Amino acid sequence: MKVPIVICDDSALARKMLMRSLPSDWDIDITFASNGLEALQALRDGLAQFMFLDLNMPILDGYETLEAMKEERLSSKVIVVSGDVQPKAYQRVVDLGAIAFIKKPVNSVQVKEILREHGAYDRTTRTQAVASTPQNTVDIKVSLLESCQEVANIAVGQAADLLARLMNVFVIMPIPKVNMLDHGELRMALESSINSEHTNAAICQGFSGSKISGEALLMFYESNTKDIAKLLKYSGELTDSAELELRMDISSVLIGACLRGLAKQLDTEFSQSHPVVLGKHMPVSRLVSSDSPRWKQTLAIEVNFQIEGHDLTCDLLLLFTQDSVNQLRTRLSYIS
Repeated sequence: MKVPIVICDDSALARKMLMRSLPSDWDIDITFASNGLEALQALRDGLAQFMFLDLNMPILDGYETLEAMKEERLSSKVIVVSGDVQPKAYQRVVDLGAIAFIKKPVNSVQVKEILREHGAYDRTTRTQAVASTPQNTVDIKVSLLESCQEVANIAVGQAADLLARLMNVFVIMPIPKVNMLDHGELRMALESSINSEHTNAAICQGFSGSKISGEALLMFYESNTKDIAKLLKYSGELTDSAELELRMDISSVLIGACLRGLAKQLDTEFSQSHPVVLGKHMPVSRLVSSDSPRWKQTLAIEVNFQIEGHDLTCDLLLLFTQDSVNQLRTRLSYIS
């Protein structure tokens, strides 16, 4: 008898990668869900003896889904699969009833071990019969922007984990936004953000490797400098230069970890330029000059970071040049 399972993730690429990681001889019937509401309905319909659940989703995220399951007493063994690998994220989902936590990108060996440990994959659930179209070979179409969103989500999770461990905090994980922008849209967005009365600083750092290049920008919004100093255990005088140095430290952690996470998934390495402060060390007009064909079309990934319980909010923008897009598409095709 087939084992009913649900794969719940807002990312088409993540659903595809997880499906491929399942044992090929596991006798299962898969239902896909792109958010918690769809997953809950599948549970109510009896379609999930086991559920693989993402945490960061629109409409209803993984935490809210687990809470709703407890309230409705919906029976299913939940394995969380997430790019958010912070220790507190793990503890929260375990407290909410998840039986296991798998970090993205998914490792098929780890998946099989967890399934065996919980009695989901054994002789009674395996089949020697080969279906005409096995569930784990179903073709799921994934666009370039969807692929970029998922690899960014994994990289951001690694950056958030590093920041969380450094400051002993919980970083509220966002869903990355990915768009293609023409030069006018990019310049307008940057000037609007950087010149906003709520922006305290905008730090920029170039990166390049394997025909992929761009700029990483970290913008701080309405941040409480005393809070930042406390989190980073800084006890000196908060001069202008000290405040800038503290923001540079956070920038180094987030930008560096994000770029390393992306590079690993893309099977490359990025070299990074020295960070500069936009509006102080370099004007926006120079960063995205209209004279340069590099920024005629830009692939932009935007991520908003917030520290739970603290006045610290910042936006990370990863801007890939026009001539990087084809190389990104080629490398992402190996994943999808």
